[in-house]
Amino acid sequence: MVRTGNLSLHVLEWVPTQESNRKVVMLVHGLASNARLWDGAASALCAKGYRVFAVDQRGHGLSDKPSSGYDMATVVNDLATLIGTLQLNQPVVAGQSWGGNVVVELAHRNPEVVAGVCAVDGGLIQLADRFSDWESCAQILAPPLLAGTSASDFEQMIRRAYAGWPETAVRGTLANMEVLADGTIRPWLSRDRHMDVLRGLWEHRPLDIVPTLRKPVLFTPAASEEHRSFDNTRDYEQLASRHRHVRVELFAPAHHDLHAQFPERWADTLHRYVEEGFFV
Repeated sequence: MVRTGNLSLHVLEWVPTQESNRKVVMLVHGLASNARLWDGAASALCAKGYRVFAVDQRGHGLSDKPSSGYDMATVVNDLATLIGTLQLNQPVVAGQSWGGNVVVELAHRNPEVVAGVCAVDGGLIQLADRFSDWESCAQILAPPLLAGTSASDFEQMIRRAYAGWPETAVRGTLANMEVLADGTIRPWLSRDRHMDVLRGLWEHRPLDIVPTLRKPVLFTPAASEEHRSFDNTRDYEQLASRHRHVRVELFAPAHHDLHAQFPERWADTLHRYVEEGFFV
């Protein structure tokens, strides 16, 4: 646990076996997820010589769960403060889904603390463009009621849904849940806090922010046939065609959790952009 002001955040660290001068990488999960979803990608990056950190954001995983502070500005400040507390020198910061929006906002509000950011199937989520009002968004995107499900049933469900995925992805997904003494589960992120985060995401306007960024941003979106009320390939491609600080690497076909589905491939992609000098 790392203490940042009045908040304690659970942080994982991977240290390469040999000393390296590569950039540090910080990994940020999505809504209702946790740091363990990055296990595969973090290990792959560490094997390439990167020192890697992954954090459970407030309300998630093993981090503190205060009753407030789930708006975009506060969670971004959590991340900037964490980078300072760990004394990291301008890491590359990657975030998935909502976490992608968080790292885009981090590059906007605190450009001095990052070398650049990478958004994994996220970063351009602009829910206000997809739903006519907040009430519609809240109704459709409210989390499923999983509390009370047996842990064994939940694991079977995840293993069926993620058949063929790496074991790190399965274990990381299972870690989204707390297993209670009676053998049932409940999400680490409570329903009320989930909705608070979703409201902060509803209010976020990344399409206005990305063109103004002074740091590079790499988008690694997933293309699939599943219906999602998130961003789309056209948004990424238009930004990349208009702005030199934006790059896009499409993963297709791929799941929303592509960093867990294809950890080595995603790590290879980030590594290539670092080696090419994109994140200066």
